Amino acid sequence: MRLLLDYQPPYDWPAMLGFLSARAIVGLETVVDGVYSRSINLNGVHGIFSITPAAGDALEVNLHFPEPSAVPEIVVRLRRMFDLDADLPRVHRQLAVDPLMARLIAERPGLRVPGAWDGLELAIRAVLGQQITVVAAIKLAGKLVAQYGKPLREADAAQPELTHVFPSAQVLAAADLATLGMPRSRGRTLSGVAQALLDDPLLFEPGREGGVAQLLALHGIGDWTAQYIALRQLRESDAFPTGDVGLINALAALEGGPVTPRELLARAEGWRPCRAYAAQVLWTSLSRAD
Repeated sequence: MRLLLDYQPPYDWPAMLGFLSARAIVGLETVVDGVYSRSINLNGVHGIFSITPAAGDALEVNLHFPEPSAVPEIVVRLRRMFDLDADLPRVHRQLAVDPLMARLIAERPGLRVPGAWDGLELAIRAVLGQQITVVAAIKLAGKLVAQYGKPLREADAAQPELTHVFPSAQVLAAADLATLGMPRSRGRTLSGVAQALLDDPLLFEPGREGGVAQLLALHGIGDWTAQYIALRQLRESDAFPTGDVGLINALAALEGGPVTPRELLARAEGWRPCRAYAAQVLWTSLSRAD
């Protein structure tokens, strides 16, 4: 099935693709020749989609999913995941009060905040990323998917690299995830997050009031993790991962001097209520510098 998802331009697809590519989990996602593809699991039904820019102001989706009735929900998730409904003019007006942000936005005016297909998956990614590099976290995530994810029931001949769907909350809640090669306390946090979702199916619902506070109440979830989940899954435009090393390094490189976490947080006050977009601008500037 072919779908077209429209957006208000501009849209920086290379930046979106670069962000997702750097975090692609083997067996679950691929980025090839400007196309992002991944497996999906919706209410126990498995499928695959691929997405790439189309002619005009739209992204083209090729969807392989056996339940046509699920298409409206899939579209909602895709629009959130690729931030297609962002009000960039409003965001830019707010951030451009800061001359640094104004310059960076002028260089990359179509930056969006990459979302997530699934809340549990994003939360697991965030916990895996605590105090380790993105590369190390993605390797752990690949091991988790290979060991606990379900194989795709009908492998798509055109996408043989996509072999599994992300593990379910039921499986992760019961698993001893420390066997994957991480601190036992972090394994308990992962299982606890999965159990929390079983206890409250709306835990990762975008726009839910008090969502960050509920995340902070979970064992092993600190402010950075909760804010990262809020930024990419809860879709809170003012979420900001305090103390994020990448954000600190980006601001330090741009300003030409050392920056402390406290100084970053103080600077970010001027970016409210669009700090999530400011974070994406800074992360992108760092990737360009690399």
